[in-house]
This record gives sequence, C-alpha cells and structure tokens, in this order.
Amino acid sequence: MYVHQISEYIYRKTPVYLKVFGIFLCIALVFPFFLTGCSTETEKEEVIADYGEYGSDIARTLSKDYPYRKAYTPEEKAAGEYVKSEFEKLGYEVEAQSFSSADQTGSSTNYIVTIPGDGLVFQNASGAYITQRRQVIVGAHYDTFFGVSDAAAVPDFDGIQDNASGIGCLLTLAKELKSNHMGYDVILIAFGAGDAAFAGAGAYAAMMTEDKVSSTDAMYCIESIYAGDKLYASSGWNSLVAGQKYEMRRKLYEVYDVVYENSLSSQKGVDLLYNESGLVIDVNADGVGDVFREVTLTLSDYVPFDQKGIPVVFFESYDYNFASVAEMKETKNLNLQANGGLIRTTNSDSLKILEAALIDTTSEEEEQTEDQLVRRINSTAFIIYKAIEKGANNSISKAAYDAGATIAPTIHNTVTPSVSPAA
Repeated sequence: MYVHQISEYIYRKTPVYLKVFGIFLCIALVFPFFLTGCSTETEKEEVIADYGEYGSDIARTLSKDYPYRKAYTPEEKAAGEYVKSEFEKLGYEVEAQSFSSADQTGSSTNYIVTIPGDGLVFQNASGAYITQRRQVIVGAHYDTFFGVSDAAAVPDFDGIQDNASGIGCLLTLAKELKSNHMGYDVILIAFGAGDAAFAGAGAYAAMMTEDKVSSTDAMYCIESIYAGDKLYASSGWNSLVAGQKYEMRRKLYEVYDVVYENSLSSQKGVDLLYNESGLVIDVNADGVGDVFREVTLTLSDYVPFDQKGIPVVFFESYDYNFASVAEMKETKNLNLQANGGLIRTTNSDSLKILEAALIDTTSEEEEQTEDQLVRRINSTAFIIYKAIEKGANNSISKAAYDAGATIAPTIHNTVTPSVSPAA
C-alpha cells in the first residue's frame, strides 16, 4: 500500500515533459525487441545451384569404374547400363534406343527420359489464348575416345572431362526436374557412341518426325565442362545462315540472361562466356567468311540437331582468348601442358591428373567448399534448368495464365516521320 501511494505521489509531481520523455524512451528501448519477437523467420538469401555432390559423384563413378568405355565395346555397354540405372533410381522410366555402327559390326544404345510438361500458352492471330506442347532436348554422351586396347598408351585416362562431367550434369538436371514442373516437355538423352561421329545423336535425330523437329525449341548439349579454363556456351552453325542469326541464337542469349539474373559469377565463382574472338574465318566451310563469335569449331552431339535447323546451345570448357584459332586450347594451366593444353583425347583426361592440377583460384574466400567439378556440374545444370523454366518466346505458363497473367500485345510503330527520307 505504501509503495503504491509513494509511486502515485511521484507520478503526480513529475513534470509533463519528463513523462513524455519517459514514454518515448520506453518505446525506443522496447520497439526493436518487439519487432524481433514478431518476426517468425529471418530472411535468407536464396542459395543457387545448391545441388551438393550428387552429379560429381556420378561423374567420378563413371570415370573410375568404366574408364575405357569406347563406342561399341562391352565397356561402353556396361557404362550405359550404369547411367540407365541412375535414371531409374530417380524414378524415371527409361527408353533404350539401340542402333548399329556405320559398318554394322557393333551396336550402342541411347537412354532416353521423357518428362511431360504442363504446356505453354500462346496467343493466336485472332488474340485467343491457346495451349501448345513444345519441347526441348538435353543431351550428353557417355562413351569415351579410348578403349581398353589403348590403356597402355594412356594409362591414367578415364574420361572425366569427356564426358563423365557432362553425364553428371545431365543427371543433376534430371534430379531437379523430378520434383518441379515445366511448361516444356523435356527430353533427356544419354547418347551412346558420341565419340564415333556423334552416332547416337544422329540415330535419335534421324527418327524425329517433321512435327517433332518443328516443335523442338532448343537442343542443349553438354560436353567436357570440367577442366577447361572457362565455361562457354555456343550456338550451332545454323545461326551463321543469313537472316536467321537471332532466331537461332535466342536460346543462347537466354542462358547468358540466367547467369546475369542470378549473379552466378559472384555467388558460385562460375561465369558463362561466349567465344568473342572476332576472327573472320569460314567456320562452316560454305566458302563464305564468318565472324568467329558465339559459335565453336568443336563438334559434338549437337551436330545432327543443328543440321535439322533446331536452335542449339552447346556447353563446354575451353579457352578462346587467343589471337588465332591455331593457338586456342582447353587450358593455359602450366600443370596441363603435356599435350599442348589439350585435355580431351589425351592421357590428361584423368581424374587423378586433373584433381592435382586444378587448384582452386576462383575465390578470395578463406574456404571454398566446392571443387571445380562440383561447381561446373551444378552451375551448368542450374543454367539449363532456369533456361527451360523461361519457356518459349511470347508464351506464358499455364499456371501463370490460370492466375490471370496475360501476354503483352505487340506494339507496332505507326508514327509517320516528320521528315521524309532522302531519295
């Protein structure tokens, strides 16, 4: 009772300005704690391409357990069955497409996974919204240049660069697509006999109907992404044809957009470049000089699709920063010059050799938790995933359409120039 009376007396005798000051002081002290208490979750920056070591483990197993998996050999068959089993572990049904070698003396197999999409919504000529099924293809070959008979000449070889790294990326993408819906139908293919003039890719492309070709918006090809100095993306030679450069390179430009939009370089230490040498050479041997930019002279499984007029995005690691084509090579790394900086088709394509040579210098952080194989595989899978997620040009996803999104109308400039052009 006395305490209450004393408190009341002090309150009545305290000047008004001190009472106001006390109220504000209490608010200032308590308000931050109030906000903290009301916050249910601290905002965290999204971690991109955080796929762990799943893909790199696949690549290491393929290279270690099936090193000399040359096309049309029992070793290639065993490697292909391993890749098939990894698709099946993810819950996919795998279609096996067998084909024969050119001389009909051997056979190989493509392993194909089809992931149906939700469809994409377009506007037709009358402005009505229609749903179409369109597709993209993502492929990598699992065979190697050398076989068992070459082991004595290249004793350390295991094909980690060409192309276990590509298969690790393909399966990483497959794992991410398993729990996420796309607008596109996505076709994933592990090609056999890639190092035998892209025979597996050729066999698949040959069975595509005209409707399938016309409904395919892109073929993403993954090869040798691990050990080259830089990661590149290139378009196909069909983009060199006059009048169709932009249309054939639209999907290429999308993958650059993905890298920029997601700050991949700063977050993961991986940048995506394009060949910008600017040299004028006859890239496609048609007798016309081409600007050697955004294309490559490295032939891979994209070739049969390129020849059918399908837009191509080819991922590889290389180094195009030279004054002439003759000087260009996969790496300037001083520890990898035994074959003039070439890794593919040499003994340097070896996990043991490359792990020792590729000391990480891409990050200034005290600790880099992912090695180059992990970063390259995960980042490339992320880039392709996000590019597929963008959908087709001038379309929206069915989910976006159902939520009320619309396609912005095309605006045509109808303004008459105030000054007539000179005759």
